Amino acid sequence: MGEEFYCILKLVSGEEIFSLVMVDENEGDPIIILQNPVMMKSYQNYQGMHIKIKPWIEMSSDDFYMIKLDKVITMTESKDQNLINIYENYIEDDDSTEVHYSGGRVKPSEKMGYIASVEDARKSLERIFKDLKES
Repeated sequence: MGEEFYCILKLVSGEEIFSLVMVDENEGDPIIILQNPVMMKSYQNYQGMHIKIKPWIEMSSDDFYMIKLDKVITMTESKDQNLINIYENYIEDDDSTEVHYSGGRVKPSEKMGYIASVEDARKSLERIFKDLKES
């Protein structure tokens, strides 16, 4: 087995994948092992450049996938530290299914004033409203 490296792959299906990759030389038939592969899409609007990230296979809870080299059109090692940091932050955030990153922006936290989800806030406000009506 070779060393791990961050890689961008273009598959014959047309998908572009970013992943931590290791190549296994399997008796002359290399297999590419992908760890937590994601699909990244960059787009730009009036607020700047953004990156949309989602899992490569959305309905699976697996972290590792194997693909044969004949399914890959091209692959290139990525040494872009900004892209690697975005990927690692996404992987560390276990409950995310799709994330949007903007250049230089951070996610709100409880310390910054983000104290509840929309659903929790809605339930709390409904409870307060019902209490006021009953009084």
